[in-house]
Amino acid sequence: MTAKARQATRFARLRRLRQRLSTRDQPFDGWLLFAALALVLVGWVMVTSASTEVAASLTDNPWYFSQRHALFVAMALAAAAATLRSPLAWWRANGPLLLLVSIVLLVLVLLIGREVNGSRRWLSLPLLPFNLQISEVAKLCLIVYLAGYLERFLPEVRRYWGAFLRPLLVMGVVAVLLILEPDYGATVVMTSCVMGMLLLAGAPWGRFVLILGGVGLLGFYLAIAEPYRLARLTSFSDPWADQFASGYQLTQALIAFGRGHWLGMGLGNSVQKLFYLPEAHTDFVFAVLAEELGLFGAIGVVGLFALLIWRALAVGRRAELAGLPFAAYVSYGIAMVIGAQAFINMAVSTGMLPTKGLTLPLLSYGGSSLLVSGMMVALLLRADIDTRRAQRRASPTAAREAGGRRQPRVHGQGVTK
Repeated sequence: MTAKARQATRFARLRRLRQRLSTRDQPFDGWLLFAALALVLVGWVMVTSASTEVAASLTDNPWYFSQRHALFVAMALAAAAATLRSPLAWWRANGPLLLLVSIVLLVLVLLIGREVNGSRRWLSLPLLPFNLQISEVAKLCLIVYLAGYLERFLPEVRRYWGAFLRPLLVMGVVAVLLILEPDYGATVVMTSCVMGMLLLAGAPWGRFVLILGGVGLLGFYLAIAEPYRLARLTSFSDPWADQFASGYQLTQALIAFGRGHWLGMGLGNSVQKLFYLPEAHTDFVFAVLAEELGLFGAIGVVGLFALLIWRALAVGRRAELAGLPFAAYVSYGIAMVIGAQAFINMAVSTGMLPTKGLTLPLLSYGGSSLLVSGMMVALLLRADIDTRRAQRRASPTAAREAGGRRQPRVHGQGVTK
């Protein structure tokens, strides 16, 4: 075989290898799955580290919260597997029903829900080993409903105010029920999700400017309407002024970040988790992580969330280009919810935002959060798998053309076509 023939053969092999490694030929987005599983694993380790002293004090079993978190992870994986097997067509068809169920549950939690620290957000269900936080379920149901709505009425949403405002009215009903609990963190996350989905659907920018102005005025009124909310804002602006009362959580979290330095104090060596930092294994687990793993560990977790959100948006974009609008908007909504909740949790821990009772998705202790987050990741993978299948079905012509090209033939010392 001549040199030119060998070169042509190598080029053909490289072309086939590129085709096999292309996004379309892969079964699913491996980076998306890697980021989600890495966050779950890091979360289990950090929940174990942050909760041993508290668990030993409350239950005489230092591994109590770690064992329960392991159970929650197993349940989340089971729910994710069931969600992965369910077709997106089922979610699309049942979107309005799921939204109605979530609203009924939000009303029910106000009537018979379990109250903790002045908030009524949880329902005790006999089949679950934890109290179900209804706002977590409502996030998923709202995303599914809005994705179906945008698929059906996308041209009207882009042109007319009425179609644009209908999802916001639905969000208004949900927001009122959440505020009555009260759960302001979930309200902010879900409102951000709805606005983000409408923006990515191509709604005009001018409408968002007007609505955000009104929401800002309403938020300012709500902030000063109650003394405890105003106290939270005051402590946020200067937590050290009242570090043993309203600013206690934030100052203890900041001390944890300060102790961490570049490389941290070592896994399990946090001081702030020793009854100094409240909710160390739930809302403020990121502060304990920064104390034990340092700046590099905290940046690593931020990088995992960034990778997860980037791949979720990429899944949505591919689905949109493949002509699967429901899969696209579900992916966009999940990326918005996970991104907004992770940003708010980390911003609260670092003093960038006032204190909110929000868990860190896939990482904090909490059965409801893990269960719903696992289902969201499974929906992303389901959307990605369906998109890749649609792309393969839509390109038989390209495959025939690639297979029908005449291969180089060797004649004597040369290569001809």
